[in-house]
Amino acid sequence: MIEVHTEDGIRFRIPRQESLGMRTDVLVFASPELIEQIRRDLSLRQAVNVATLPGIVGPSLAMPDIHQGYGFPIGGVAATDWEEGVVSPGGVGFDINCGVRLVTTNLEKEEVRSKIRELVNQAFRDIPCGTGGKGRIELREKELDEVLVKGARWMLEKGFAEERDIECAEEGGRLEGADPAHVSNRAKERGRPQLGTIGSGNHFLEIQYVEQIHHPEAARAMNLHEGQVVVLIHCGSRGLGHQVCTDFLAEMGSAMKRYGISLPDRQLACVPIQSEEGQAYLAAMRASANFAWANRQAILHFLRDSFRRVFGNHVRLTTLYDVCHNIAKRERHEVDGKKRDVLVHRKGATRAFPSGHREIPAVYRHVGQPVLIPGSMGTASWILVGAEGAMKETFGSVCHGAGRLMSRTAAKKGRTAKQVEKELEERGVIVRSETKDGILEEIPEAYKDVDEVIEVVHKAGLAHKVARLRPMGVIKG
Repeated sequence: MIEVHTEDGIRFRIPRQESLGMRTDVLVFASPELIEQIRRDLSLRQAVNVATLPGIVGPSLAMPDIHQGYGFPIGGVAATDWEEGVVSPGGVGFDINCGVRLVTTNLEKEEVRSKIRELVNQAFRDIPCGTGGKGRIELREKELDEVLVKGARWMLEKGFAEERDIECAEEGGRLEGADPAHVSNRAKERGRPQLGTIGSGNHFLEIQYVEQIHHPEAARAMNLHEGQVVVLIHCGSRGLGHQVCTDFLAEMGSAMKRYGISLPDRQLACVPIQSEEGQAYLAAMRASANFAWANRQAILHFLRDSFRRVFGNHVRLTTLYDVCHNIAKRERHEVDGKKRDVLVHRKGATRAFPSGHREIPAVYRHVGQPVLIPGSMGTASWILVGAEGAMKETFGSVCHGAGRLMSRTAAKKGRTAKQVEKELEERGVIVRSETKDGILEEIPEAYKDVDEVIEVVHKAGLAHKVARLRPMGVIKG
């Protein structure tokens, strides 16, 4: 068993052990109850393995929603030196720029509650879900390449977005340095019909209302009030990003020997950032991230139509923020008292920059970057703002959700989709899904307590609570 030392009831440390090839410590943010849940899978072992990466700086970090993933744990953060470190596709994940967009409305809970089933059904018709969902925007090959370079900005140019949608997205909905030439034809084939689709797994669109305000100043900056209806969109780069990850894992797996890299888990396949393969992956990853931002924008465009059909043309849907939680980005951080350029891998982890940071949209800069944390479809989600503690301890990062507690197989045992739908309806939540598994695999019990996860990052000073959101209607793949 891996030896974990408690520091203060919120921080847990696995000291560096040379016998395991560790180059640094592992720092876990959790509660005593959560750390026991985390021990049930291999996520701590994976965090230890991440600590063996060449060029890693600072500790291998684990958020309170950590659970076992491919190579890297989901809920893990690792920074590597920009000049001498490595890049690992496993540190981003297969769903490149899986992320969350939160949209506010000018509707109140009670007026939506009376029409929630109609609204959920309308959104379900307008926005394709499921593994093979085909979008309503047909892209020619040249247009897809433009999307891969321009991201959400392409959507604005074509009339599928408002200026604020772009301004209130991380990186303006577009990463510089994307190159479609490094995205395989197979990846493009998979992605071209999928713009404007939610996908399957844990991806969803959730109609919610603001239940509690915890930070009045930040809530005012975000134009939030109790009882207000909001919508959370959670999806990523679909088949395109998945194929990019698959392609480069294979390429890097065979290239590691050439670079003299040996690691305890082949799923950690990596190459030097400055190598030809490393730069090619980053160019393709950025293109995938841009596709994901365009995808969430397309979903919002058609969601606006859904709301107008049900409530009329007076309805306004306004982007609060859009943030990714599967990404690797070049950033400048203080390490051992010195500013350094590093590549921050966030896999199932959300950027959380504090107030005053120049990369935060001007409208939020005085309160901090909005951080959007979805829970399970039957419980709650949270809005936070980044805090200074995140810059000091986690390379400006926090958790990305509640974190999975049960496997998908275990979640499906002993239940039927109709039973789950009925239980959720009794809680006031209407659900539509493309498949029965879409409901069964994502039951609330399959996840950790999101409130406890949020309490950890709040107490640790990584982010501050702003608002707690409750679900009313959900569509899933």
